[in-house]
Amino acid sequence: MRDWQGAVRRKLWLADAMLLMVAVIWGSSYAVAKQALWFYPVLGFLAIRFGLTFIVLLPQLRGDGRRAIRPGLPLGLVMLCIFLCETWGVMLTTASNAAFLISLCVVFTPFVEWAMLRQRPSNLLFAACALSLAGVWLLAGGTAIALNLGDGLMLAAALLRAVLVCLTRRLTAGLEVPPLALTAVQSAVVASGCLLLGLALPGGLPSLPQSPAFWAATLYLVGFATLFALYVQNLALGRTSATRVSLLMGSEPLFGALIAGLWLGERLDVQGWIGGLLIMIATLGTLLFGRSEAPVAAESGLPARS
Repeated sequence: MRDWQGAVRRKLWLADAMLLMVAVIWGSSYAVAKQALWFYPVLGFLAIRFGLTFIVLLPQLRGDGRRAIRPGLPLGLVMLCIFLCETWGVMLTTASNAAFLISLCVVFTPFVEWAMLRQRPSNLLFAACALSLAGVWLLAGGTAIALNLGDGLMLAAALLRAVLVCLTRRLTAGLEVPPLALTAVQSAVVASGCLLLGLALPGGLPSLPQSPAFWAATLYLVGFATLFALYVQNLALGRTSATRVSLLMGSEPLFGALIAGLWLGERLDVQGWIGGLLIMIATLGTLLFGRSEAPVAAESGLPARS
């Protein structure tokens, strides 16, 4: 009996450690994406990143994976809008601001669910929303508020992520769509859309970058921030609850701000840190006290962060 309980605890510890590793990886992804954008424009970068992701996940579309094609096409269009907002947002604001602001997706989701599925959020979620708005106000400068275009795009991306979660639940209900197959279809739509938009611009896209730093950043995002993160989420959800998974990965914005400071030299003042921590408290409170069936990324087909 004790041996069995010990084995269960070891599995839980391993799942928790891997989830925290994903939180660190996702936190670093904003700084990594910002570095990649030094070498190549947004549309080309996204086309390459998600084109590679689609190629790796293509075998997932065999057999039952074909069920992902019908819902994956419209969901892929929403995902295209998300990553256009998110990646341009990362380019135009600080990586630390981006990490905190995108986490508002968790707070927005119950309200989008209310609008789309007629499920009213609890009063605690209204309180979390007020707390997160106070955090954004402080993060953007308080009384001297200076919410720039990049911050606005990150807020739009967070709202669109909430829409994607709810829309995914609606379009995949009862279909038993494999998450990796759904991510493959969505990645194909994002890559194709960015490539077409890039080629339609005057002068088209520049030639592929030769910098090893660009390719290292892109392969890191494909291999770790997407594929490894999805694998860990699916593995952890088989060993623990969705709420525990969400709570452990809710530390992502804090890691994002710390890594941006250490790697890119970005610095938040005391007011910015207070605002970011208020957003984190609102996010974790939403996950802890919100609806127990609130979806997480692996369950909803939401791709790993940029």
